[in-house]
Amino acid sequence: MKKKHWTFKTVEKLFNLPFLNLLLKAQRVHRKYFRTGEIELGSLLNIKTGACPEDCAYCTQSGHYQTGLQQEKLFDLEKIVQQAKIAKEHGAMRFCMGAAWRSPPAKDFPKVIEIIKAVNALGLETCMTLGMLTEQQASELKEANLDFYNHNLDTSPNHYPKIISTRTYQDRLDTLNKVRTAGIKVCSGGIIGLGETREDRIELLRQLAHLPKPPESVPINKLIPMAGTPLANMHALDNIEFIRTIAVARILMPQSIVRLSAGRSEMSEEMQALCIMAGANSLWLGEKLLTAENPDQVGDYALFNKLGISIAKQLSC
Repeated sequence: MKKKHWTFKTVEKLFNLPFLNLLLKAQRVHRKYFRTGEIELGSLLNIKTGACPEDCAYCTQSGHYQTGLQQEKLFDLEKIVQQAKIAKEHGAMRFCMGAAWRSPPAKDFPKVIEIIKAVNALGLETCMTLGMLTEQQASELKEANLDFYNHNLDTSPNHYPKIISTRTYQDRLDTLNKVRTAGIKVCSGGIIGLGETREDRIELLRQLAHLPKPPESVPINKLIPMAGTPLANMHALDNIEFIRTIAVARILMPQSIVRLSAGRSEMSEEMQALCIMAGANSLWLGEKLLTAENPDQVGDYALFNKLGISIAKQLSC
């Protein structure tokens, strides 16, 4: 499939379509590249919590804010493997592990490699989010057979400095380039509801779609305002606007897995159903996403039954 260049005006026109027309267009694109009625399940585990030197305005794990979060060192391998086994039993295809680092410390990196190999041995896809990487670290992650590396762009280049000052937008793009060059699949998306404009949402999606290769996995998060962070009192984004963003992401990145990520605990079943209709075909299992709440598994499976959705073993056309 030839990569398409998306102008700002073209993407703006998509956002401005009547809501039902946009959903129909997104669903048609989705059906062209994926089987309908299937959803991928993943599981996300925080393997090292808190004391992060970054100042991301939405994050409870930042050492810059008083959020009451209890710090934890890197988990033992045995604990991580046990959680991965539980995730697999519950239907997860992918097991993502996050550590609150600016970049992986040299003393802990061999442990990270060991963790990847142990989780791979369970037959799960592996994903890591560890902050910025060097070329050597990316190469070593590839040698350990890491499947995906998550590094979100978060928002548009214009809005980014209002959210983070300790790492530049180019730093994020550079890490994604190192991951791609190493031969690891890219997982990158953003957070919607950071006080950005629609223009910012357009530019975020254009940035993702115009990477040298669009991310294989695109998580779309809805901000959960967290106590103690600068965005604790941020007003909730309109739900219809969030669903529009999912739909436009599907159209711009038709072959990517679009994951409905953080914020589902505040979404009704009807809203989640519309997000799936708009092209989301993956979500996280488990009651926690790093430090944020997530719907329980019983509720998720009940929703799948209502919608007639089956759990994918492998997402493909």
